[in-house]
Amino acid sequence: MKARELVKTYINPLFTRSYWQMLGDYVGIGSKKKVQIITDQDSLAEFIGSRASHVAQTSLYGYLRTRAGTRFPAMFENPDIVMSINIAKWHIWLACVSDLSIFTGQCMLQSGKFEIQVIEELVPQAVKQVLDEIGEPEEAGRDFVGAREKIVQRIATCDWKLERDDDSVFSQSPEALFYWSPIADELKQRDEAIVKNSIRFRWIEVRRSLRKLLDCKTLAETLRAAEL
Repeated sequence: MKARELVKTYINPLFTRSYWQMLGDYVGIGSKKKVQIITDQDSLAEFIGSRASHVAQTSLYGYLRTRAGTRFPAMFENPDIVMSINIAKWHIWLACVSDLSIFTGQCMLQSGKFEIQVIEELVPQAVKQVLDEIGEPEEAGRDFVGAREKIVQRIATCDWKLERDDDSVFSQSPEALFYWSPIADELKQRDEAIVKNSIRFRWIEVRRSLRKLLDCKTLAETLRAAEL
């Protein structure tokens, strides 16, 4: 029996806060990292990777929790479901990295502190740093490498003049959450709008945080100093 079919046996309209807290402890969600001002490539990569991870995990596990209800913890006792959840988690994370990277580049461009050529170099380098740190997780499935290359290509070929620094940039993560979530198709079809909007809502705080933490003046000076 396929994992998406197995998930149907766990559907329940109810859920409890204690179960969600338990999962948060299990996957590391909720552990607050020290706020770091973005002034160089390392801090930029850390922001992209960590915020993408947070949005991907909270969106996926939040959807599964809502659908499974009080049987949510039992899902993690089934190895087939766990395998599908892990694959989904990594693909959604890739899409989140992609969307957030494009948005970050747009914020840099709108600041007026960077030439497009600088953004074309810095953003792909930061993304490469994020992806290199992850490598090729075994639990991510055989399609992970191909999906990762598509992310790299999207960023490398981005026309920064056409992109905007608003929520329209976040186009791949809602699609990934809907596609990869291991929920039976006949159930998931009913949830499409809600599921996609749920991850769009989670990006609001990330966008606000980026605008607050992105020190474009210092970042630009750091990049210029590195060229000397």
